[in-house]
Amino acid sequence: MQLAQQILFIVLAAVAIWLFVKQAKFITRNIKLGREEELKDNPGARWRNTLLMAFGQKRMFDKPLVGLLHFLVYAGFVIINIEILEIILDGIFGTHRLFAPYLGGFYSFVINFFEILAFLVLASCVIFLLRRNLVKVRRLNMKELAGWPRSDANFILIFEIVLMSLFLIMNASDKALQIRGHEHYSQTANFLVSGFITPLFQNFSTPALVGIERGAWWLHIAGIFVFLNYLPYSKHLHIILAFPNTYFTRLKPQGEMRNMPEIQQEVLYAMQPETVPADAPVDEQPKKFGAKDVNDLTWKNLLDAYTCTECGRCTAACPANKTGKILSPRKIMMDTRDRMEVVGKNIDKNGSFQDDGKALLHDYITAEELRACTSCQACVQACPVLIDPLDIINQLKRYMIMEESNAPAEWNGMFSNIENNFAPWKFSPDERDRWAAELNEK
Repeated sequence: MQLAQQILFIVLAAVAIWLFVKQAKFITRNIKLGREEELKDNPGARWRNTLLMAFGQKRMFDKPLVGLLHFLVYAGFVIINIEILEIILDGIFGTHRLFAPYLGGFYSFVINFFEILAFLVLASCVIFLLRRNLVKVRRLNMKELAGWPRSDANFILIFEIVLMSLFLIMNASDKALQIRGHEHYSQTANFLVSGFITPLFQNFSTPALVGIERGAWWLHIAGIFVFLNYLPYSKHLHIILAFPNTYFTRLKPQGEMRNMPEIQQEVLYAMQPETVPADAPVDEQPKKFGAKDVNDLTWKNLLDAYTCTECGRCTAACPANKTGKILSPRKIMMDTRDRMEVVGKNIDKNGSFQDDGKALLHDYITAEELRACTSCQACVQACPVLIDPLDIINQLKRYMIMEESNAPAEWNGMFSNIENNFAPWKFSPDERDRWAAELNEK
């Protein structure tokens, strides 16, 4: 019987890991659909960003209570899962609490520490559930979250509550069996949290207690494996991707827009024809300006989309959204991720991408949304994991204007003035100089 359980555990673990690796490869391939971008400079600053933003969750503490609760869930869940190492070894070798005889009192200290964290995680998740579904915080109940996104958030919170409850039930029933001196159950010190519910199991028969403990153990580890494979399909993928995303963030000052080298070179050659190399190659196929679909964006843009936590801080900070405009930076990231998934499945189905008659621009993200953006950087400043929705918005805008000539009449007038007068206003440089001179005379 024990051998059968070991084999079952090994098979379950192998299948879970294989499925996770398969989906991880799919996501990695999708991210690599983007254009190349070099982001390896200044590793010291990058590691500092990772430590402060991903590990330390610095921006989450802009709202101290929410930040604390989120940190408890994050840190508690991660630290508690260190125990998975023991559970996995127990499952493979058919042992029970493998480390207990070797660690002695320190083992009890570690388990008690895990139990305190488990209780804090459980309590925090309950509070987050209430905030989402009873208090109904606005940014957590906006229309772009209708359907699966809202269900996803609730499901993961309920899932964590169940996992933490199973952990405490497992320990409580285990301690009850220790008290009875049942074989295979190593003696430990009293458990601080599960000890409060241990008396509830005292009236159960020993076989029933063993069944409860084994059932909780199996459900707990099976739940961990399910959670592992749920992550790639959930917004909670940021648990993993927050670390590379904060490391590879652009180190430029916020507010500095990326120039287009092709345009810079064209302007330079126009203003200084003598700088044009005699043997300069002539591109038969002109490069695309801006971005129309996900493959026109950079790999960092696509990593941003997969890392999005859907917390809505960007949208809550967006002045355009606050004034009733259709723009939602969170929706921009969600749409980018959705389009990337569609493109990835298209490639898997056909061997290479086959035109499906759709694109990120217009089919997922509308011109109205893009035109509402004022490029204020509020969304970038608000993101706890250093996502940059503005960069995607600007690239889509550039395509609309430079490739489609799709801009309001007021914008076209401004562009014409800049081209002809080197300023947004309809006055030549000479007229502006005379105006300035007249002001000085006064």
